[in-house]
Amino acid sequence: MLIDAHIHLDQYKEEEVPLLLEEAQYVIAVSMDLQSSKKTLKLTTSYDKVKAAYGFHPEQSLPSDEDRQALFDWIRLHANEMIAVGEVGLPYYRRQAQKIDEQPYIHLLEQFIKLAKELHKPIVLHAVYEDALIACDLLEQHGVTKAHFHWFKGSEEAIVRMIHNGYYISITPDCVYEAEIQALIKRYPLELMMVETDGPWPFEGPFDKARTSPYMMSKTIEVIATIKGLTTQEAAKIVTRNTKLFYNL
Repeated sequence: MLIDAHIHLDQYKEEEVPLLLEEAQYVIAVSMDLQSSKKTLKLTTSYDKVKAAYGFHPEQSLPSDEDRQALFDWIRLHANEMIAVGEVGLPYYRRQAQKIDEQPYIHLLEQFIKLAKELHKPIVLHAVYEDALIACDLLEQHGVTKAHFHWFKGSEEAIVRMIHNGYYISITPDCVYEAEIQALIKRYPLELMMVETDGPWPFEGPFDKARTSPYMMSKTIEVIATIKGLTTQEAAKIVTRNTKLFYNL
């Protein structure tokens, strides 16, 4: 069974969770904000397969200073009950939809990177295209090396830099039908690769209208195996080992 390296488990209906977990060895359940983090923590107390990450998703309005401090205080309080800081990052898609000042988001991301270093935890990043280079700048500046760029897309410059720094990426089921992701799989070292669903985010192609679930990762592994010239069993073994190594599972 595979490990889902990035899923928003708290966004599913409560009755769906046990069925989803039957399809995975573990899931890394990321959080959107303080309320989401509290729901994720509750899931970890109910299910051994759920490993929590606490953070603030960047594709939303910034928290107030009071809310930000409350989130950071809560994360510090529950640091022993989480596996990583995340999901955090920069608002690439929000910027495409409306004109916003990215500087406060960069400042918030820097605070999360410093928090990850303080707590000795990996960090889960939402940083695509040109935002990946900003994230690399901040990670390098603060000496944080254990970084996981989920659903990554970006330039050759960013890819070279991320590989050099040993940053991990995770591949989503859209690799089945997206040439851009297939090219990334070919380019990126398998030893720095995980798989994820980002559920409940929906997918197209053979997954159209299907509920996003860890079973979809088997198709991802098939694509990875084909591109890397391996059997599906070999690819699954390496990717699972990578995830366990990164998250100390």
